[in-house]
Amino acid sequence: MKVGLYFGTYNPIHVGHLIIGNYMAHYTDLDEVWFVVSPQNPLKTRNSLLADYHRLAMVRVAIENNTKLKASDIEFTMPKPSYTSDTLIYLHEKYPNHEFSLIMGEDNLRTFHKWKNHEEILNHHTIYVYPRALTEQEREESELKTNHEPYDFFNYPNVHFCDAPVMKVSSSFIRKAVKDKKDVRYLLTEPVYEYLTEMNFYK
Repeated sequence: MKVGLYFGTYNPIHVGHLIIGNYMAHYTDLDEVWFVVSPQNPLKTRNSLLADYHRLAMVRVAIENNTKLKASDIEFTMPKPSYTSDTLIYLHEKYPNHEFSLIMGEDNLRTFHKWKNHEEILNHHTIYVYPRALTEQEREESELKTNHEPYDFFNYPNVHFCDAPVMKVSSSFIRKAVKDKKDVRYLLTEPVYEYLTEMNFYK
C-alpha cells in the first residue's frame, strides 16, 4: 500500500487541509493519505497549540466518512520534539509492507535543507508537493531565501509537483478570527466547527 503522510499541527484542521489531502488520495498513485498530527514541530513554538487529543479528535471528525483518509497519532508516543526522519523509521518498522511518501507545500520544500536527515529522506521517499497560496510578503521572503539558497530540491527525481487546488487560508487566520468573534463556519467542516464552538476553543 502506498501511503502519503501529511504532517501538521492541525490547530485546527480546515477545508484547505482537506482539499489537499483528498486531492492527493484521488489524483495521485497514493492509496491512502494519513493526516499525521504533530505534538510539536521542531521549527515552531507550542504556545498556541490545543491539547494533542483535541486536535486529533478534530481531524477524526473532519474525515470520518472518507475511507482514503486516516488520522494518525503515531508521533504522540515518540520522543519530542518529533522529527519526520525518526517517524519514517518507526513507521517502516511498524508497517513493513507499506510504502510511505511525504506530502508538503512548496514553501516547506524551500526550507527542506533544515530538516533532520533531509538527504536520507529524499533518497528513500517520494515527496508530493502542492503549490502554496502565499501573500505577497511571504512570496518575496520565500524568493529571497531561494535566491541565496544553494540547495535545489525542485529538480530532484523523487520530488513530484501536483497541481492541487489551494486556498489562501491558514489555521492561524482561523484562530485569530475566532478570537475576534468573526464567522469561520465555511472555513471548517461542520463537525469541526461544532467541536470548536462546543469547546469554546480559541476565544
